[in-house]
Amino acid sequence: MASHLKGRGTSWLIESRYQTEHRIHDPSEVEHDDFLGVPERPSVPTQVHAQSVKSIVARNDSADIGFDASINPYRGCEHGCIYCYARPTHAYLDWSPGLAFETHIVAKVNAAERLKQTFDAKGYQPQPLMLGSVTDVYQPVERRLKITRQVLEVLDAYQHAFSVITKSSLIERDIELLQSMAQRQQVSAVVSVTTLDSRLSRLMEPRASAPHRRLQTIERLAQAGIPVGISVSPLIPFINEPELEKILAAASQAGASFAFGVVVRLPWEVAPLFKQWLTDHFPDRADRVMARIRDMRGGKDNDARFGVRMKGEGVWADLLQSRLKMAMQRHGLSARHPPLDLTRFKRPEQSHQPSLF
Repeated sequence: MASHLKGRGTSWLIESRYQTEHRIHDPSEVEHDDFLGVPERPSVPTQVHAQSVKSIVARNDSADIGFDASINPYRGCEHGCIYCYARPTHAYLDWSPGLAFETHIVAKVNAAERLKQTFDAKGYQPQPLMLGSVTDVYQPVERRLKITRQVLEVLDAYQHAFSVITKSSLIERDIELLQSMAQRQQVSAVVSVTTLDSRLSRLMEPRASAPHRRLQTIERLAQAGIPVGISVSPLIPFINEPELEKILAAASQAGASFAFGVVVRLPWEVAPLFKQWLTDHFPDRADRVMARIRDMRGGKDNDARFGVRMKGEGVWADLLQSRLKMAMQRHGLSARHPPLDLTRFKRPEQSHQPSLF
């Protein structure tokens, strides 16, 4: 049984697929955590690495993603979600997609400035933007650094429509700004709720907001007139999948108006990390969980093909999608994101625009 780091999704400094140097991790003294049922070591502190980037808007050509471009003010994520499909991105920095992904956070300190330059560029045409495609823009370091807040201020100044997805109640800090943009039909928010069980949430996503707080966040966003939906993602067989209908019911009652769900994805280093996590915390069903995942992934741990990577395929994948669709209909949740108005985009008059930096 592996030891558990308090407040972290994994203690494994798994080597990345590009790593040429082999490092040996020296484990410290362990304490026993009766709540988790596994040995626990003191937490590893988060290290923030400031970076000035050349660009902040990333484009994609993925046919199964509902946005054209994304903004990610950070690389890595403190939430420590063990299943996170973005973990392998840390391999490009020669850092571990395991523990380093959640303890070494890159902060793009000039994100707002670069976004402003993008919008000012001759010929720029507004397009659907997503905040938080490979990181959570409201992870704990944002409370201090406020890079996401600066990005929102630029989006507001240029009246550029966008969507944002998060597991954090910190988004409530920006409700007043989001509310004014919602009145112009220029923002929608998605809160990811993977479980209603606080214990399971602590195991899967240790530094994300507790489930009851995320539901409260949905309620507060909805009350402020901000279109808000729910992501029941990832759906993990025999772990949080049995809660699917209850999660959607709770989100609908809180004020969510649309929803979607994605089957768990295990690309690259995520697969061994996730399987180790299963063995540590759910040894009684680990084999069963992986067998069902493979049933939906053509016999493999992961299937990266466009069109099937989000839903899976086969009998069990079809059944899961049917349950999702029926529960959404039952609770009045749309499968479509609310439309955003891209026509209002305009560059502020330089002489009248207050300095943001």
